[in-house]
Amino acid sequence: MKVLIAGGGIGGLTAALCCLHFGHDVTVFEQAADLTETGAGLQIPPNAMKVFEALGLSTPISANAFQPEFIEARMGITGRAIFSIPLAQYAIDNWGAPYLHIHRADYIKALSQALQQQAASALQLNSKIASYQNTDHGVTLTLKDGREFSGDLLIGADGIKSEVRTQMLGPDSPRFTGNIAWRIVAPVQELREPTPNPSACVWMGPGRHGVTYLLRRGELANFVGVVEQPSPLKEGWQVKGRPAEALKDFKGWHPIVRKLIEAADPDNLYRWALFDRPPLTSWVDGQVALLGDAAHPMLPFLAQGAAMAVEDSWTIAREISEKGRPIATSLHAYEKRRYARVLKVQNQSRANMTTFHRRTKLGQLGTYGPMWLAGRLLPTVVHRRMDWLYGYDVTRPDGY
Repeated sequence: MKVLIAGGGIGGLTAALCCLHFGHDVTVFEQAADLTETGAGLQIPPNAMKVFEALGLSTPISANAFQPEFIEARMGITGRAIFSIPLAQYAIDNWGAPYLHIHRADYIKALSQALQQQAASALQLNSKIASYQNTDHGVTLTLKDGREFSGDLLIGADGIKSEVRTQMLGPDSPRFTGNIAWRIVAPVQELREPTPNPSACVWMGPGRHGVTYLLRRGELANFVGVVEQPSPLKEGWQVKGRPAEALKDFKGWHPIVRKLIEAADPDNLYRWALFDRPPLTSWVDGQVALLGDAAHPMLPFLAQGAAMAVEDSWTIAREISEKGRPIATSLHAYEKRRYARVLKVQNQSRANMTTFHRRTKLGQLGTYGPMWLAGRLLPTVVHRRMDWLYGYDVTRPDGY
């Protein structure tokens, strides 16, 4: 089967690799001239790693990643620990795969190299999508430069501003959440003590929170800082900010946070406005289906956006491999299989938005007190609350 894929990001590349795994022919259309990407850090949770293990890619994916030893929560100003719970071995033993942190550029590189090795001509760069058309024999994809390509189906993995989704469902209506996110990466060797722990750490404070973790085998430190702000900014991954603005937003915070901001390269300091979108009514139009952010954009407060695209990729590849049924039927089966799980992740991500921003002492006590108690007395309970998410195995028919 000939599969056309719009978008050469994490979702599009993983979809291509999954389709190849199931024996299909793929072509990936990416609008950029190359896949060099600065970006920042992101997390590969166990539910995503299980897909890469099934594809035989766990070694190249892990090569430049970092495996956090524990998860922790601290107060942003004082650094006082709320809880600290072992993670590395627990994830492998109980969720079936490691929990990793990785730089987006390293992630893309590992996936694109795997695609190059398996299908050298599959990736088409400088290929911006213009439109698609369902036909009696499949689908025709037209690029902005006028080139046309035909296939049995089209996967729209072209991100949060998807051209495929716009044609399928019309313009979307993003809503500014009142939050912006700073994304910063700095070399650990340029940080003065104290440096970030080998953990996934959430720093909590009134009206804002931060997350720190290590990347690239521990050579880089990553910081994501979310700040409540009433005035909306332009949506986009590449909107730059100034160090002075980030330092002002985290004035008086713990030295680990402040020094990380100070050590950041001003040319690679980004300020990301967070917009929310309602769930789509459908991801499928004939022989065309949406995947990842194009289908279900979500807020970053569960660190599952890329992981959901990875799960989508395996599911759609498996469903279109079912013999004896029309492609459109297989795509609707993919949508049905994924919709409820993705909706739950979207809702939980949205709910987490305010968990770490308690402004009053009473609010902090009511939220952080139970966290502290669970971390001290029942640490496994904290982990078990995430079994539904991290323990899920999309490569298994029953999911577990």
